[in-house]
Amino acid sequence: MNDSIVIIPTYNEIENVESIIRAVLSQHKSFHLLIIDDNSPDHTADKVIALQEEYPERLFLEKRAKKAGLGTAYVHGFKWALAHNYDFIFEMDADFSHNPNDLEKLYDACHFGGADLAIGSRYVKGVNVVNWPLSRVLMSYFASVYVKFITGMKIHDATAGFVCYKREVLEKINLNKIKFVGYAFQIEMKYRTYCAKFEIKEVPIIFTDRTKGVSKMSNAIIKEAILGVISLRLKKLVNTL
Repeated sequence: MNDSIVIIPTYNEIENVESIIRAVLSQHKSFHLLIIDDNSPDHTADKVIALQEEYPERLFLEKRAKKAGLGTAYVHGFKWALAHNYDFIFEMDADFSHNPNDLEKLYDACHFGGADLAIGSRYVKGVNVVNWPLSRVLMSYFASVYVKFITGMKIHDATAGFVCYKREVLEKINLNKIKFVGYAFQIEMKYRTYCAKFEIKEVPIIFTDRTKGVSKMSNAIIKEAILGVISLRLKKLVNTL
């Protein structure tokens, strides 16, 4: 039984999905891969189904009825991974902003380095972002500063979406309570991990903005993150997290 699975949510990623699948499944360490597709109109799921013949027992697909947000896609994937007995469960984007070659670094941090949650961090050693406009870099960087100030977490990249969890973390966290969908989802997962006293380590990576497809970022996602952080802190203070 393979001990590691990478979860990639997709929506209209037909330009990237085959390449990212091949890149993940060609790593020196053997990973399994679960695509969570939200019924993409561009037939992303059909491409995944075609590739399953080439990667039997390593490539899996969960197709949902409609677009329902990043957070719910990952929660769906986490529950699937736990039910299938994986020990190390990864989050990763489909657009190559996260380098598949860094997967093993996150795995090593958890398997050998004592981390319960390993974060592929853009900001633990300076600012390691390629092809983002300055405004986007500043927004992302200061979002993590804001999160650190409100929550008390000593994490440089709280909104990072390239992570590895040990299964014990996801078993301890009540996944049914996770409600946020964008940046706030990433913050919430890290905050719940932090509040549960798990060991969190940041692994430096270089983040490269997508060159194909369209970003899913929106003003609603930014607003959710700003207000969500305050909500999480208040829930912690009144012991309702």
